[in-house]
Amino acid sequence: MSTTEPIRNKCKLEKFRNYYMNVSPNERNYLLIITGLNTALRISDILSLKWGDIYDCTTHTVKSRIKLKEKKTGKTANIAVNRSLRDAIKNVVSDCSAPDPESYIFTGRGNNPMNRSTAYRIVKRAANYVGLTSDVSCHSLRKTFGYFAWKRGVQPAILMSIYNHSSFAITKRYLGIDQDDKDKVYLKNNL
Repeated sequence: MSTTEPIRNKCKLEKFRNYYMNVSPNERNYLLIITGLNTALRISDILSLKWGDIYDCTTHTVKSRIKLKEKKTGKTANIAVNRSLRDAIKNVVSDCSAPDPESYIFTGRGNNPMNRSTAYRIVKRAANYVGLTSDVSCHSLRKTFGYFAWKRGVQPAILMSIYNHSSFAITKRYLGIDQDDKDKVYLKNNL
């Protein structure tokens, strides 16, 4: 069995994230990918989001924070909504009337939340399009968030807290540090 990996190639990541905007337009699928890449939430938590969690239907504004209790850990996540996610939410909301705050954002059949296998197919379709044919799943969205944060210099201890991991060893695995990353350290550290 293969291990899910982050998407490391920035060019492929850009094509992957925009697949459902440019190639096969689907605002819901686009929002699913953007939410995963920008919140570091597990897919089970993303699929349980309701419109009232991210959008104030009274004032017609995107909320500045997403607050939820994570299913796996039972811990509270308090996530700042960045520009990319805000824009994706606004794009979906602008095409419909004010959403029902109790409706799931990512619906499947009826008014039920989308199931994990559907979310997986959405992610795999975009991944296959850009040539990421193996080791990419819904969990790759979560891992990609951490990988690029780490590359920008975010301390692993902060990522450990964001992920709600119980050990640093788990966070290290998530970052997907590979031999190329190690080689860069050796080559730059000329003492």
